[in-house]
Amino acid sequence: MHKIAILGASGYTGAELVRLIAVHPDMSIAALAANSKAGQSMANVFPHLRHLDLPDLVTIDQIDFSDIDLCFCALPHATSQEVIAGLPKTLKIVDLSADFRLRDPAAYQKWYGNPHAALECQAEAVYGLTEFYREDIRTARLVAGTGCNAATGQYALRPLIAGKLIDLDDIIIDLKTGVSGAGRSLKENLLHAELSEGTHAYGVGGTHRHLAEFDQEFSAIAGRPVKVQFTPHLLPANRGILATVYVKGEADAIHVALASAYADEPFLQVLPFGQVPSTRHVRGSNFCHIGVTGDRIEGRTIVIAALDNLTKGSSGQALQNANLMLGLTETTALLAPPVFP
Repeated sequence: MHKIAILGASGYTGAELVRLIAVHPDMSIAALAANSKAGQSMANVFPHLRHLDLPDLVTIDQIDFSDIDLCFCALPHATSQEVIAGLPKTLKIVDLSADFRLRDPAAYQKWYGNPHAALECQAEAVYGLTEFYREDIRTARLVAGTGCNAATGQYALRPLIAGKLIDLDDIIIDLKTGVSGAGRSLKENLLHAELSEGTHAYGVGGTHRHLAEFDQEFSAIAGRPVKVQFTPHLLPANRGILATVYVKGEADAIHVALASAYADEPFLQVLPFGQVPSTRHVRGSNFCHIGVTGDRIEGRTIVIAALDNLTKGSSGQALQNANLMLGLTETTALLAPPVFP
């Protein structure tokens, strides 16, 4: 039984980790940290978890890490790097923040506005898109979880870029995301009266930070710079991401390439040609559904990917990576079907 600690357990991704690990046969939660809510029970912070026998929330400095096998860090950006730099160097860590996703420190400073405070840790971090970095993740000490938007777009596009099936200078990602992706902290624009019955674009014109991951990963695959057009939209929904990707390439070949690339992947499901996915069909699960259809304009194709931002886009991906790091079956505790309706 592997003993697990979760730092940042009072946030949405922290609660999602607890929900998933609660049914894991090979993991037990030994410590839960949330500095702002230290001393409280998880039942008080998240009543939907009250049936579980969980340790009370503590501050990070109260945890004895000598008895912990793996630590999940579900902390805010910038906070995570400072905390992780102070953890034992032998501790396995899965970080859910953006702090270790970018390999180039200059790129981190450009997109996040501050110099990186833990360069030694950043240098050893493995990018956590499981299906494409599986072997590196198995032997990693520190894994950097991807952005939820970045993961969705990459699942739709990586095999197409690798297979040279699309025009690399004509890629548009139009993405819709649920409000839980913005975290649990109080924000005026996320109040019900401000958000419900409407939707809006944000990070318009190439300012969204997940573009840094697209730039890094797509350029590495192509062997030359690749810049996509990416516009996210905030939906009045709790969970889910739907990415509609427009590319120049032949639809049949694109569908075959995606189906072939993901044929043996337990969580990536390519739908029959012409069918399109929905966020309601992946809600609460670690699955990503991908659909391909031709466009009315000859030579253009539409690829649509749907996943749950809190599960496959974050905490589920983190647990998938942790399973590999601990030598466990990758799918353990992650095969529960989606919640519907």
